[in-house]
Amino acid sequence: MRIFVTGTDGYIGSILGARLMEHGHSVVGFDTGYYRAGWMFTDPDFLRLTPRSICGDVRKITADHFAGVDAVVHLAELSNDPLGESNREVTFDINHQGSLVIARAAKEAGVRRFIYTSSCSVYGVAEDAVVDETSPVNPQTAYAECKVAVERDLGAMADNDFSPVFLRNATAYGASPRMRFDIVLNNLAGLAWTTGKIAMTSDGSPWRPIVHIEDICSAISDCLGAPLDKIHNQIFNVGFTEENYTIREIAEIVQIAFPECQVTFGPSSGDNRSYRVSFDKIRDALPDFRCRWTAKDGAEQLRRVFERIGMTAELFEATPYTRLRCLQHLQATHQIDEGYYWVS
Repeated sequence: MRIFVTGTDGYIGSILGARLMEHGHSVVGFDTGYYRAGWMFTDPDFLRLTPRSICGDVRKITADHFAGVDAVVHLAELSNDPLGESNREVTFDINHQGSLVIARAAKEAGVRRFIYTSSCSVYGVAEDAVVDETSPVNPQTAYAECKVAVERDLGAMADNDFSPVFLRNATAYGASPRMRFDIVLNNLAGLAWTTGKIAMTSDGSPWRPIVHIEDICSAISDCLGAPLDKIHNQIFNVGFTEENYTIREIAEIVQIAFPECQVTFGPSSGDNRSYRVSFDKIRDALPDFRCRWTAKDGAEQLRRVFERIGMTAELFEATPYTRLRCLQHLQATHQIDEGYYWVS
């Protein structure tokens, strides 16, 4: 296939483009470049191939971008809750309206397959039960609200010629050249390595499902190859049911990989987001898909990377590896404006 991937300069996209090319696909990347300054390491095991990439804003995409394209994988959004809450108006402009711009342009160009990477964060607060794709959503942040809105509006566009599928990924973790340290397991591993302690400000009781970025890439790849009647306009949670953990348990798993670090906990926090998720549906629909990574594997992988590159506190805290900090820096230095458009 000829696949158009948005967000190829991002945390997941920098891995996904190479993985799809390894499977024989032709990949065209698209990214606005907010995080291009962050390249933490180079490793041929991660990136054997690099797709050609177009620099542009998703809000400006037209049907001409999709000439000859068979499928679109849409990753490029403002990613995570603190960033989304910092400017709700721009978050909705990029994440909701921008995603629909892409979908409409792709449909106009005759693209058949469209994979949208959603998030399990749409479940929000669901402590008393294990939720699945049929459960009510309960978004608590602008980021999650946008995911729900895109699923609704993009789903309404589905027809015999346009087939979207929605992948609600668990919270991602794992090593990437375009690293992120503002997601839970990666952040705790970075703290363990650079400070020798994980001093949590909460009791760690909320539940989160987590999934390695390589397994997210596998889910996307398997959807691209699946018969359309198996996945057409369907929602799939992406992860492994056994990989639902409390934040406390994730910290304890990280401590196993970094045994020299100390872990402490605080009082219960005001953040009530907590959810456990079932991932049975994707295993039934895509028999070849299996999560091959565990949290323990991911923590050990990060330790190996930190050892090899001589990870420092300065690198861990560097602007490009925390999404909110990076966008704030670009605004403070007048590189992007209030709407997150690049300043000429």
